Amino acid sequence: MHPAFSVIFLTTLIGAGQGLFLALFSAELGARLGWLDPADAGFYVGGAVLVCGLMVMGLIASIFHLGRPERGWRAATRWRTSWLSREIIVLPLFVAGAVAYGAAHWIQGAVWMQQLPVSTLTIGAVTALLSLALFVSTGMIYACLKFLQEWATPLTVANYLLLGCASGFTLATAYAAAAEPVLAPFFGACALALSGLAFVTRSASLIRNARLKPRSTLQSAIGIKHPRIVQMAQGMMGGAFNTREFFHGRSLGFLRSVKWIFLVLTFPVPAVLVVAGLALGSLPLLGLAFAVQYLGLLAERWLFFAQANHPQNLYYQAVA
Repeated sequence: MHPAFSVIFLTTLIGAGQGLFLALFSAELGARLGWLDPADAGFYVGGAVLVCGLMVMGLIASIFHLGRPERGWRAATRWRTSWLSREIIVLPLFVAGAVAYGAAHWIQGAVWMQQLPVSTLTIGAVTALLSLALFVSTGMIYACLKFLQEWATPLTVANYLLLGCASGFTLATAYAAAAEPVLAPFFGACALALSGLAFVTRSASLIRNARLKPRSTLQSAIGIKHPRIVQMAQGMMGGAFNTREFFHGRSLGFLRSVKWIFLVLTFPVPAVLVVAGLALGSLPLLGLAFAVQYLGLLAERWLFFAQANHPQNLYYQAVA
């Protein structure tokens, strides 16, 4: 498939935002249970602002993927059968929940208004569930496409969830180092654990995809069982929608390079930076850890789309 950078930025930005919110909620839940030191209300307010900022940037990026943005709302009408429609419905609900979470902490932190009818923990729990539902909806948009074998696996949903959470907790580590240093070790440990799990599941998907055998062949496509079928021409001299949208146009060597770039930038380098940043108490190193990991996620998401081999490419093997 041809990777669309608008979708790449959308999925990586909202994934980091969802992961960051789950980090904030886990910190509040841990404080309520007595496992972690409580944080100031301003920490949660600032974190909610960061979450909403990431979500808004992701939504802005997604607009460039729409041919007719003014008709985008119509995609939500197929929620009974479409995972894309479910994503479009859940996403604004999650943003609204993040806004309510930050507002609730701001109200409770105000001296003149200490009481709130609904607790921040309740709002956070509902929004955390919406975050998980959004991860599932986004992953299932691709995992439900059975004719694209590289995507049609539970590993697709697992990778969207774990990679988003890993980047969100890495960002939370840097944010906590600046706003609430006592929580930085907790976020850092979770970021390392989630990155390790994401490495396992993403590596499993790479190994699985490398072993896939195409279900469709030239023989099955045209109903001729001859062992040697060669396409001589497509009947056109230039590119078309099919050659642009369903094939990336890159060499196998380029794909291998992107694979190793994303594996290095997403996992070992950020892990080393997080450990060093926590050991030295260095905010720049922790911020760099998130920046490097996000660059790795951009490469990972590009490869995710590029590796999907659409059956139509059996015919459109070359432009001319």
